[in-house]
Amino acid sequence: MTTGTVAGWQMWGFGLVRGASQIFFQQNLVSGALVLAAFVVADWRMAVLALLGAVGGMLGGLATGYRSADIVAGMQSFCGTLVGAAVFAALGGGAWWSYVLAFAGGLATGPVTRLVDALFTRTALKRYRLPYTTAPFVVVATVITLTTTALATPAAASDLPDDPVPAFLLSLLTNVSQVVLIDNPICGALILAALFVASWRVGLAGVLGSAVGSIVAVALGESWSDIANGLANYSGVLTAIALAVTFLRSSVGSWLYAVPWIAVTAVVTLVMHRAGIVTYTWPYILTSWVALVVAFYIRGLVRTS
Repeated sequence: MTTGTVAGWQMWGFGLVRGASQIFFQQNLVSGALVLAAFVVADWRMAVLALLGAVGGMLGGLATGYRSADIVAGMQSFCGTLVGAAVFAALGGGAWWSYVLAFAGGLATGPVTRLVDALFTRTALKRYRLPYTTAPFVVVATVITLTTTALATPAAASDLPDDPVPAFLLSLLTNVSQVVLIDNPICGALILAALFVASWRVGLAGVLGSAVGSIVAVALGESWSDIANGLANYSGVLTAIALAVTFLRSSVGSWLYAVPWIAVTAVVTLVMHRAGIVTYTWPYILTSWVALVVAFYIRGLVRTS
């Protein structure tokens, strides 16, 4: 086997695993492996669809001019990973076309990423250095959801409790797992472990986002069953990690700044749910973009390189 072939296999292998960790803004092989393990625990077919989406994302990224370094880092596979997970969540893994759709959807994230990237780097918005983050995923997944409504499979009945204390405690884990469209607390624990493996600050931010989001959901009168299964504020987990430790340099100021935006994310999530709007990670995306624009004008909040 030639050196070039080995490098090629490393690129694809690292891209697949790191793509799973990049969902939470991390470039860590162990963290990625734990996130992939969460998919397997949820359903092995979900894991297969997520990997197919990731492969599609890497191919789409290469086709639209992204460098091999972006592939290795997982930056072109994390949206495809989420698309594959979304296909399973909406359509299940029982039909062959689900696997084709996961791959095609992942492939589509390549050009969509390029378009969103161009919006933030070739317009007046470039001064704010906004990340494309999971926007390519939600664009592609929303199109898939809206065009395959007739094929959608009913969600499996949940056996999570709807009593206040157990529901709230479970939400601390299911908020984390719902980021990747899973409502399983064991999977949430695996993913939370992945965050702490990446960095204790990342793990703590994930816990903060989950807890604040659930508190806001309780205050707004969300049902305990929705709080328990993590639907009330999974996006707040991403908002917390994004603002406290990822896109802003971690400091007392960045952590304090993140808290109200986590609450805003929770409100946006509940408004979208009650309006019947396809949600995915839109609440996190929209909130974090606004928060980063506002942070640009606040002295003491420093963007990371």
